[in-house]
This record gives sequence, C-alpha cells and structure tokens, in this order.
Amino acid sequence: MIGIVTFLSCVGLIWAEEPFNHKVHNERVIGGSNAEPNTWKWQISLQYDSYNDGSYYHMCGGSIIDPFHVMTAAHCILSTNPSGYRVVAGEYNLYEYDGSEQFIGVDRIIVHPHWTGDLGNGNDIAILKLSDPVYDNGYVAIADLPPPEQMLPHDFTCYITGWGLMDYYGTTPEILQVAPIRVVEHSVCSTPEWWGSLALKTMVCAGGDGVISGCQGDSGGPLNCFTDGSWRVHGVVSYGPAGMCNQWKKPTVFTRVSLFEDWIYSVSL
Repeated sequence: MIGIVTFLSCVGLIWAEEPFNHKVHNERVIGGSNAEPNTWKWQISLQYDSYNDGSYYHMCGGSIIDPFHVMTAAHCILSTNPSGYRVVAGEYNLYEYDGSEQFIGVDRIIVHPHWTGDLGNGNDIAILKLSDPVYDNGYVAIADLPPPEQMLPHDFTCYITGWGLMDYYGTTPEILQVAPIRVVEHSVCSTPEWWGSLALKTMVCAGGDGVISGCQGDSGGPLNCFTDGSWRVHGVVSYGPAGMCNQWKKPTVFTRVSLFEDWIYSVSL
C-alpha cells in the first residue's frame, strides 16, 4: 500500500506540477464544459512564479473562505516561501484579462500539521493567508462550508470546477470548467475494487464512472455541493489514479472539509 501511494504522489494525475514552457500552464476538468461567467465565485487560481521573474503559472485551484484566507491542497505547496505564490480571485479565462480578476500575494502558508507528503495518509489541506483582503467587486464570494462532520449520501450530485486537464493527451482550456460528479460513499469507495484502504473517512470520493473526473491542475479546488439551501464546499481535490484520470471505479478523491473545520477556523482567525 505504501508503495502505491508513494507512486501516486509522484505521478498521479491530480498532482501539482511545476510548469515547463507555457506562460500560463492551465489544465481542466475531464468531461466538463465551460462554466457560466460570474459563477463559482469562491474558486481561485493559485499561481506560482517558479523562476522569480514575474511569470506566474496556474498550478492549483482553491476556495476563498474569508477575505484574508484561501483553502487549497497541501500537496500544491511546492515551496514554503509565500513570496513565490499569488492568488487570482474572480478569474475566468486564464489567457485573457477579463477585468474581474484580483491578483493578491500570499503572506503566509499554513499546511495541516499531519500532512506527511503521502496522499494515502490524508490531511491534504492547507490555508493561505493573503497579503491583502479579497474585496467584493461583484465577481468573488466567500465559500460556505458544510456543518461539522457532515457526510454526503451515496450518489449525491456535486460539481467539480477547475482548470485541470481535459484528456489524457493534455488538451487545455482557457475558461473555467465545471462538471457534475456523483459522490461514492466511503463504504463503497473503500472496497478493494474501488480505492480500497487508500480511501479514508477523512476523504470524499466522487466520480469513478470512467467519464468525469478531476485531473492535473484541479488540485486544491472545490467539490461544490448544494446542501442545506446553499452551495457549500465539501471537498478539496486531492488525488486520482496514475495514467488516465477518468478511470472506471477510481474516482477523484477530495479532502473532506467537514472533518477539518476546527483546524480551518483555528488557523484562519
């Protein structure tokens, strides 16, 4: 098991990679479609300046949880130096300036204390403290979170959003993608034919139909679910299968937000 998880953390397709040749390295949800403009307002693009020359690259997604804090995946943190990162709120088309964007530096990176770098051990969550607050320009919103410890029922439809890979060949979009994705409850996802022991109760599985999935570049982004009368972020994109992302009975795995809220609030005060 440890060997498999180590393999996933190195080459699994829902992993943040340092880009190599594009000004903006953007990849998208598999099986998705263009999101409507000015929707999913809590979604951000986490970008990294790997050469310290002002050339930022999309690496991961994330969610605005208050004006000064963004939630993302721990495995998106390639450097503990916050000066290399920026958050783009109100982003829609990564190749164009839409006039809705807010470009904000990162002041502090807070990785969950039990994150080990091994995706199979869970705790794949981090909070970014911003150098300036996100302000309400009509294109951003603060994400609602679920009640503590809430579990979603099997087959519940949520939506994954992001700029992740579109297919195995690396086709990339410009525009934020969205796709409906169904929850696979833990009792199913943890069976041997699904993710087995790699699926922990601190995770949410969704997908596994061989059609829709998250993929590389979607890491850290939200699992958006309409519960209790509001859209709420129930998950943070964590990992998926090596090779093709949209594999049968290998759903996208998210960090389960409802089990981390005490920690989230303790570090974002």
